[in-house]
Amino acid sequence: MRIGHGFDVHAFGDGDHVMLGGEKIPFARGLIAHSDGDVVLHALCDALLGAAALGDIGRHFPDSDQAWRGADSRHLLREVMVKVAAQGFQVANIDITVIAQQPRLASRIDAMRAHIASDVGADIRTVNVKATTTERLGAVGREEGIASHAVVLLLPIPATDTP
Repeated sequence: MRIGHGFDVHAFGDGDHVMLGGEKIPFARGLIAHSDGDVVLHALCDALLGAAALGDIGRHFPDSDQAWRGADSRHLLREVMVKVAAQGFQVANIDITVIAQQPRLASRIDAMRAHIASDVGADIRTVNVKATTTERLGAVGREEGIASHAVVLLLPIPATDTP
């Protein structure tokens, strides 16, 4: 088995929504990023790549490459899963923590879980997403941005018997 951890943070900027876990959430600000700024999926991509010893999201989708400008992070996640599967691994479970003072996320958690489970090819029961605040401490607590941590467990893809 392989364990990976990922972390991402983006500052707030102009906009009318944030993308988190593949879910478009109306909000008074957006997140500043080269892609869609989905810190949840970016942290998850890093965790998956780390567990498979494939580097990080910046190595595969550099912000210096205009091809990734405004990219849908769900597309990036699916591309990462192709790379992980090519190394012989599949997702056993995912645990993600979103750290945000605002917006409130409880009503969006199940949709995030469903997007993630679909994109990584896992049962939704193996995907956990939770949200917390920093009790107004630090940059996230001052509502300067949003951060996320992700932990994944990968298992080898079982060999199939072919006659």
